[in-house]
Amino acid sequence: MPRKPANEPKRSRPARVADQIKDWVVAQRLKKGDRLPGEAEMIERFGMAKGTIREAMRLLEAQGLVTTRTGPGGGSFVGEVSEERARALLGNYFYFKDLTVADIYQIRRALEPEVAASLAGKLSEADLAELEALVSQYAAPAATPEEEREQHVDSLKFHAVLARHSDNALLAFLIRFMAQILSDLTVYRKLYAPHNRELWESGRNHQIALIAALREGRAEDARTIMADHMATAQRFMEAQEAEVMKRFIAE
Repeated sequence: MPRKPANEPKRSRPARVADQIKDWVVAQRLKKGDRLPGEAEMIERFGMAKGTIREAMRLLEAQGLVTTRTGPGGGSFVGEVSEERARALLGNYFYFKDLTVADIYQIRRALEPEVAASLAGKLSEADLAELEALVSQYAAPAATPEEEREQHVDSLKFHAVLARHSDNALLAFLIRFMAQILSDLTVYRKLYAPHNRELWESGRNHQIALIAALREGRAEDARTIMADHMATAQRFMEAQEAEVMKRFIAE
């Protein structure tokens, strides 16, 4: 029987029971909202004391995998981790890493052009109108550093919304996660001063051209436009001495 590495911390009994409960949920093919057995049945099924079962359930609830309701019809139910919670947990993991803007754009430059190409000719007019409405929010260059910051955040929403339409849930999640980090955790040593009209104009023109390529089903053009958009954005971010600050992401 393989031994655990000597430096691997020993997991608590409630943590091990929580894993057993998760395995049981998978084996039973339970879905979000399905009722879990009551405490007495849990004690009997897993052969553990009441305190251990309660602590295991608290661990699962903290992970978002169990929800509880009180009153008539209450009890414990299978939960589903929300995208917001998953992004927060992952962001908090990176709090302890030296994540840089270059790291973020290495991922964005690899993924976002492929998502753009995959969506060419597949978005509805309502989807495209939503993207156009986002671009219209920064139709004119910013007048103040505060407004420029708001426009930058709005432009990142464009990418998050576009990724939402991808059939690849993992790709969509990663792109939206990158957008959140750039929105919430990025600081600029130059603080948008002086105003960067070229950054606004370049970003907006790229997005307008991308919408046209998406509408007309030009996949290779969509890929090229997004690749150039990402390369240009990284260049501007680095010129503004952007850096990722140390802060936890709220759920």
